[in-house]
Amino acid sequence: MLSSERVTLLTLLGSTGSIGTSTLDVVRMWPDRFGIYALVAGRNVALLARQIAEFKPRVAVVADEIALDELRAILKSHNTPMPELGAGPRARIDAATAPETGFVMSAIVGVDGLEATYEAVRRKKRVGLANKEVLVAGGELVMRARGESGAELIPVDSEHNGAHQCLRAGLRQEVSKLILTASGGPFRKTSREQLAAVTPEQALNHPTWKMGKRITIDSATLMNKGFEVIEACWLFDFRPKDVEVVVHPESKVHALVEYLDGSVIAQVCATDMRMPIQYAMTYPERAAAPVPRLDWSQAAQWSFEPPDYQKFPLLGMAYEAVSTGGSATATLNAADEVAVEAFLAGKIPFPGIAATVAECLEQVPVRQLTSVAEVMELDRESRRVAQQVIGARWGEKIQTGVAART
Repeated sequence: MLSSERVTLLTLLGSTGSIGTSTLDVVRMWPDRFGIYALVAGRNVALLARQIAEFKPRVAVVADEIALDELRAILKSHNTPMPELGAGPRARIDAATAPETGFVMSAIVGVDGLEATYEAVRRKKRVGLANKEVLVAGGELVMRARGESGAELIPVDSEHNGAHQCLRAGLRQEVSKLILTASGGPFRKTSREQLAAVTPEQALNHPTWKMGKRITIDSATLMNKGFEVIEACWLFDFRPKDVEVVVHPESKVHALVEYLDGSVIAQVCATDMRMPIQYAMTYPERAAAPVPRLDWSQAAQWSFEPPDYQKFPLLGMAYEAVSTGGSATATLNAADEVAVEAFLAGKIPFPGIAATVAECLEQVPVRQLTSVAEVMELDRESRRVAQQVIGARWGEKIQTGVAART
């Protein structure tokens, strides 16, 4: 049962994505505890318009002026009360840092969510972090800002949320290892030779989770787990060698923490993102489960196995990048996003994702990044290199401007 407090207003960065819609489900469950200050989306204005009609935010933000005109037209046609409307990066930052905002859910996929999340942390907002790229690309900056402001940064990703819960069982200095679980994706039992013929449709058929396209492909390559290793190092101050990945196809155990005495604490719950979302929103309290609980009366077997680093080389690249430090992880993220888009477009084969990332890591010099602007410039540079790599290797399939970012 939640304590009776005034309503906390949320700014939801990425309201039309899978995390965003699940967050709104949680808000529906607790109308006396949570409300919406701002809904921030990209170009899915049809869904955003429906969300505005239901949740009546004070502010709504979209990607650009074109999307803004479309949204305004839809709202007028449906006689929906018009919130304050905005578009672009500055409007995202204003929504995330507004005095009225008591909780920011960072769920924009990619580095587009970095600046608004960073500014929210600087302003000592309580942030639920569901955007991996924030820490993968800008971890040093964000964590320095958190240290200076004292902001709360609560992980929403199921594995890090599970780790956050496990770490409550003891003192941080008593911890010896963090173990993150991976489903193994759809190709856990597929041979390395067969991966060359994998189609986007097969790669998008995740066995456990329903997620956006990029994160689903990243799960198929285990890049997603590599990003989580990087995140965990920043969030919980772990060295890379103290974060282990284990494949757990049933996806019931989300994270485990090993303590110095050999005890291992595991976090277990249903595979539904509303669980970690609600935990982040209500922490340190625990509210009634937002989804059906696990049924312990039914027989079940859980299995664990080590990941295949040869078949899924991106996981190893992530460990190498976070160990290298500096801008290496930002390049890793940018190159992966370009390569995933090219694969989904049928322009490179599935193993080409890892090949593209590996070559980009070799070509883009590692440097220290001291501002968000430098992170964004490095991101653009890495994307340009990734496009060049793809063009050189699979040029006959590549059209000018693939995955380009202005």
